[in-house]
Amino acid sequence: MRKNYGPKTYMYPMPVLIIGTYGEDGTPDAMNAAWGGISDYNQIALCLSESHKTYKNIIARKAFTVSMADAAHVAECDYVGIVSGNEVADKFSKAGFHAVRSAFVDAPIIEELPMTLECKLLKVNEDGLVIGEIVNVSADEKVVGEDGKIDPTKFEPITFDSVNNQYRKIGDVCGKAFSEGKKIK
Repeated sequence: MRKNYGPKTYMYPMPVLIIGTYGEDGTPDAMNAAWGGISDYNQIALCLSESHKTYKNIIARKAFTVSMADAAHVAECDYVGIVSGNEVADKFSKAGFHAVRSAFVDAPIIEELPMTLECKLLKVNEDGLVIGEIVNVSADEKVVGEDGKIDPTKFEPITFDSVNNQYRKIGDVCGKAFSEGKKIK
């Protein structure tokens, strides 16, 4: 038996994306955005309202960063999602974040968050969907394994559970992609 919920935004896992931009005066800004994801091999799509300061900054600067929220910074990442940059002048620093200018785009990298996609604006669709080209991915060495790859167990990225309004850490490995299905042959 299945239970029906009707149309809801229930999807697992839902990444917790922290969007970094610079304002017109050069002040860094950050926003928690749950509605986004990879839309092509080198592109990310974000559903942002035109009323957000972050949206306006992206349009003006043609650039943004997307950091993955982690378990160590749940409070800070939640804060930049519940406080508006239109109302709190420097919510970035009030969250305890520190900015490093990206070498690739005109947007800040948040020092405290260990993985960042550095993006340039490609277009905004007629429905307001922001599409960015990922021009670089940077990661703090503390989350890089001996094999040179980002290690999620060191990183501890979180997801947003929209069903229960909770943040959750990503769990254990349960299989190898592009391999497990071969067992069915």
